[in-house]
Amino acid sequence: MTSPVGERFSEFFDKWICQLDGYLQQLVRVSREGLSESEHQTLVSKLTAHYKEYYTVKWAAAHEDVLVFYCPVWLSKLENACSWLTGWKPSMIFGVVESMRRKSVAELTEEQVRTIEQLRVKIKLEEEKVEREMERQQVAMADRKVVELVRTARRIRNEELVVVVGNHQVEGLVEVALKGVLAGLERVMKAADCVRLKALKGVLDVLNPSQSLDFLAGICMLQIQIRKWGQDRDNQKGSNPIILGELHNNVIF
Repeated sequence: MTSPVGERFSEFFDKWICQLDGYLQQLVRVSREGLSESEHQTLVSKLTAHYKEYYTVKWAAAHEDVLVFYCPVWLSKLENACSWLTGWKPSMIFGVVESMRRKSVAELTEEQVRTIEQLRVKIKLEEEKVEREMERQQVAMADRKVVELVRTARRIRNEELVVVVGNHQVEGLVEVALKGVLAGLERVMKAADCVRLKALKGVLDVLNPSQSLDFLAGICMLQIQIRKWGQDRDNQKGSNPIILGELHNNVIF
């Protein structure tokens, strides 16, 4: 059953994706028309603001019910399979940059290549830090206090415990324990999102406006195409499998 938070965010996400597709069409058109650098920068700013809106709404919704983001009903099975801690994995964007270089879409200077490689290493370390924190949260689900609470609740249910701790008291302790778990999951989600934003901003800071247009077009196209493939698979049983290894190669900048 979808929660009210999940329903509201699903509606927001559908509209957000439609707007993202609109921005993608603008990116493609502007790239073909060869407009001025200032016009390029204006469109880049609009798109980065669009991503900022997504995370602003996401964080507000997660504060109400963070669990809906760990099992999002608004995504296809393929999108969920590609998800890393409620979103895209930050290191993914370096594959997009590499695809740009291979297809000679954007000529990067040696300094740009060196700076992006340094950023890639830094982002990888931050990903590992977030993953360790998620592991810590998961392990905490079986710490001594939680295990004892599970045993107490089960014994009360089986009427084996002399009424020393009332059932309502146990429920209160369970609520406190779960509240701590949910707060931890919310911190992990925000930490992962911050790494995503840092990776995106880091690459854009290195690229010039024209290169940024090509890069953002690749990011948008990849996200929209994966969503389309995933929805097609969910709607059509027995369809041919999608080879994920070909995702970047199929992105046309």
